Amino acid sequence: MTAEALAYVILWASAAIATKFGLRSAPPLILASLRFTIAGLALMGGRCFLRQPLIPPRAWWTTLVFLGGMNTTVYLGASFLALSVVPAGLFNLFVSVNPLMVLIMEQVILALPVSRVQALGLSVATGGLVVGAWQAIVHFRTPLWGIGLLLLGQAAMAAGSVLFNTSKINLSPAVINTWQLAAGAALLWPIALVTEGAEPVQWNGFLWGSLLWLAGAVSIGAMLLWFHLLKRGGTRRASFWLLLTPIMGYGLGFVLLGESITLADLFATALVIVGIVMGQWSSNAGQPPHATTTPLRQ
Repeated sequence: MTAEALAYVILWASAAIATKFGLRSAPPLILASLRFTIAGLALMGGRCFLRQPLIPPRAWWTTLVFLGGMNTTVYLGASFLALSVVPAGLFNLFVSVNPLMVLIMEQVILALPVSRVQALGLSVATGGLVVGAWQAIVHFRTPLWGIGLLLLGQAAMAAGSVLFNTSKINLSPAVINTWQLAAGAALLWPIALVTEGAEPVQWNGFLWGSLLWLAGAVSIGAMLLWFHLLKRGGTRRASFWLLLTPIMGYGLGFVLLGESITLADLFATALVIVGIVMGQWSSNAGQPPHATTTPLRQ
C-alpha cells in the first residue's frame, strides 16, 4: 500500500505543477475547461468500451450537476485562476486542509458538533495558512485576490463533500466522477468563453503535456488510486497519507518550477500538518469523527 499511497500523493501534488506549465500557453478558465472536457470524454469512452451503463438515473441528475458545479466549476475553476498568481507549494498547502473545511461546513449546514480538539486543530491549521499566505504575499508578491480564490475553491469543495455524504448517492465513483466532470465543463465553458475567449491559446507541448497529465494522470489515475487506497486501508489510513501533500507540493515546486522554499514555508507546513492531525481525531474516542471524502480529489 505504501508505494500506491506515495504514487497518489505525487499525482495529487503534481496537479498544481502541471497547471502552472499549462498556464504558459492558455488562459486559466480555458485550460480548466479543456481539462474537464478531455477527462469527461475519456471516462465516457471507457464506459462505452467496457459496455457499462453511461447515462445515470434521472433521480441523481440534480445532485450530479451540483457536485459538478461545486467540485469542478467553482473549486477547480477558482484554483486554476489562483494558480496564475499563487505559488504551487502554497496551493497544495491550502488543498491539504480541505478535511478541516468540511468540519466547518458540517457544523454550519448540518449543525454537527465539533470537539475542542478539532476546534484547536482547525485554529492551528488556520495559523499555518496565515503564515503561508503572508510568506507568499511578501516573498512572491502574491495578490490578495489569489488567496481569496483559494479560499473560495476550498469552500466549494467542502460544500460538495457535505452534499456527497448527505445525499447517499448510490452510483459508482466512476459514474459520479464522469458526470460531475461533464457537468462542470458544461457550466464553465460559457464563463471561460465570455471572459477569456479573445485571449490566444498556444497549442504547443506545454499545453498538450499539461492537459494529458491533468486529465489522465490526475483526474483519472489519481481517482482510481484514491478509491483503491480507501478500499484497502479505509478512510483513516488513506487520509493520513495526504499529510505529505504540502511537503511534496513544495518539493515539486522547487525542483520543477524553481520556486524557493523558506523557513516560513516549512513552519507553515508544520502547523498545517499538526492542525490536520488534531482536527481529524475526536477528543472522546480517538477516532476520526466524520469519514468525509469526495469522488473527485483534484
